[in-house]
Amino acid sequence: MTLTLDDIQAAAGRIAGHVERTPCRRSRTLSEITGADVWVKFENQQFTAAYKERGALNVLAQLNDNERRRGVIAASAGNHAQGLAYHGQRLGIPVTIVMPRGTPHVKVQQTREFGATVVIEGDSYDAANETALTLQDERGLVFVHPFDDLNVMAGQGTIALEMLEDAPDIEIMPVPIGGGGLISGVATAAKSVKPDIHIIGVEPAMYPSFTARMRGLNAPCGGQTIAEGIAVKSVGALTYAVARPLIDDVLLLEEPYFERAVALYCNVEKTVTEGAGAAALAALLAYPERFRGKVCGLIITGGNIDPRLLASVLTRELVRAQRLVSLRIIGDDRPGLLATVSATIGALGANILEVAHNRLALDVPAKGAEFDIMIETRDAQHTHEIMDALREKGYPPRAV
Repeated sequence: MTLTLDDIQAAAGRIAGHVERTPCRRSRTLSEITGADVWVKFENQQFTAAYKERGALNVLAQLNDNERRRGVIAASAGNHAQGLAYHGQRLGIPVTIVMPRGTPHVKVQQTREFGATVVIEGDSYDAANETALTLQDERGLVFVHPFDDLNVMAGQGTIALEMLEDAPDIEIMPVPIGGGGLISGVATAAKSVKPDIHIIGVEPAMYPSFTARMRGLNAPCGGQTIAEGIAVKSVGALTYAVARPLIDDVLLLEEPYFERAVALYCNVEKTVTEGAGAAALAALLAYPERFRGKVCGLIITGGNIDPRLLASVLTRELVRAQRLVSLRIIGDDRPGLLATVSATIGALGANILEVAHNRLALDVPAKGAEFDIMIETRDAQHTHEIMDALREKGYPPRAV
């Protein structure tokens, strides 16, 4: 069993007109930031905000009448679930989805809104998958694996066909790896169309399943990652067999790079991505020397991020850039101190967001007072200018 360009081209024909042919555009600003020539494929513009629609629809389109009546089941942390549920509803095919506990609420809610029956079971994808297999037997449903299925891989590979039509000069593609369905399809299509293209896998450092198998290691997988869409403990057997010969390398990424990539897409491209969806850009940030000067094709694989998490990521990025900083000031507890400090900060053009006044801290003199003042500034240099001005006034601050 293998995957071919003919399979992917056939999938492209089946899904044409039923999924978005999303844009692939050059990003001038991201190119300047990373030093690469960056082209971005906006799969977050699919109706369900993720590329998974492609593989799911390719499977559903090939079911016979009996299978359509019985319905399908899958285990998924979200995007495969939504793609299967949406197109199942559109085609009149019943869909059941088993989701692990801890799946972002936005993904659970949207899957239900697409008409699927949602079962919450298990603390991981693997546990949810076991439940799905049990329900498949009990209810006579057709199991649709989110990645370890040749028809799913073929559907995902249609992304690369579109990218190389729109940007034929792409030299290298960093591709997220969870279970391996995306990179299997993309690598097969890209290498068939352009044999000299380089395919680089990208995994969260907490979930190095493909890397471990590739290097013959028994590396632990686990932990809370913002890239939960690719937090898979075991890469698929089929996907590994298809992808391994086509992949040039796999890079492991720490959490701050996913966060920074999400923030950059939001601030630069004005587009929302989830953690896994920003993994390709995160690779350019973490390993700039691997991509500098090359024409890079990046896939935004999905945009289904919880709004609170997105807000947290954007705020944390302001803290990293020292545009949001909390200053601790200890001074005499006398009238006018806070007014002097506030006037100094305001005169330099910063914005005070919060003030906490503490007279009871034991490391503060009895006749003193401690203030924590959160300010918003233009950049790190602006923050240091304000701290210098406060020192000159006799109130040396400490960043906390």
